[in-house]
Amino acid sequence: MIRNSFESNLNKLIEDFNFKGKKKYKLIVLFGLLGDFDSFEYAINLTKFLDSNQNADLNIFAVGIGNKIGKEKFCNFTGFPIENLEVISDNKIHNELMASKGIDVGLGGWINMLLMLSGVNSLKTIKEVIRGYTGDRNSKQIFSEADQINLLRFLRFSGNSFKYAFGDGYLRPLELATFRLNNMIEIIQNWNNYILNNKFLPQRGATFILNNENQVIYKYFSHDVLGYSSNMNNPLGFISEVCK
Repeated sequence: MIRNSFESNLNKLIEDFNFKGKKKYKLIVLFGLLGDFDSFEYAINLTKFLDSNQNADLNIFAVGIGNKIGKEKFCNFTGFPIENLEVISDNKIHNELMASKGIDVGLGGWINMLLMLSGVNSLKTIKEVIRGYTGDRNSKQIFSEADQINLLRFLRFSGNSFKYAFGDGYLRPLELATFRLNNMIEIIQNWNNYILNNKFLPQRGATFILNNENQVIYKYFSHDVLGYSSNMNNPLGFISEVCK
């Protein structure tokens, strides 16, 4: 009964937002707030995937909690195709698709989010934060030598700095933390556009892949901040594993 309800709600989402696509597979991402750390990072990684795999037999669609202005800013910053992103005003769809609400200790969204960032009911978060500073030999590097990094217009350097300090060919120390800091600055500077209602800050997202018969062949529900994938070392690795 629960399974049938879930599939019915997912198919309703596809119909309501016209997430049809002409390719063999559909990847549907349920973001939390557009201004969530995970939403930004996930969207940027998906954009890079689309740029590098233009012939992939996969359509990518997303839904996030936000408004029209936030949607435009989000897509301008992350590169995610604006025509493939729909915004909603609350977490009703998240509830219908059984996405995790995070925690609620009754003291508001800010406190709930701070608790999750400290690892409360979000066990993988601290490990992921640490990885951002220490680097990861099992993950790909983020910045190329030609990338120009501008943090608040005061600190400017190129991606070459990471190569000089730590080499290349892997996720270098401070690299992921720098990437996330840049995302955080964008969120803070446009807070009112990205954070529709802070009560939704703990809301986690989900990922679904459907085949050309709209059958769900992959699903993942996030329960942690900075845990939008089952394998954060290779967050989009599931795509090549499922879409063969």
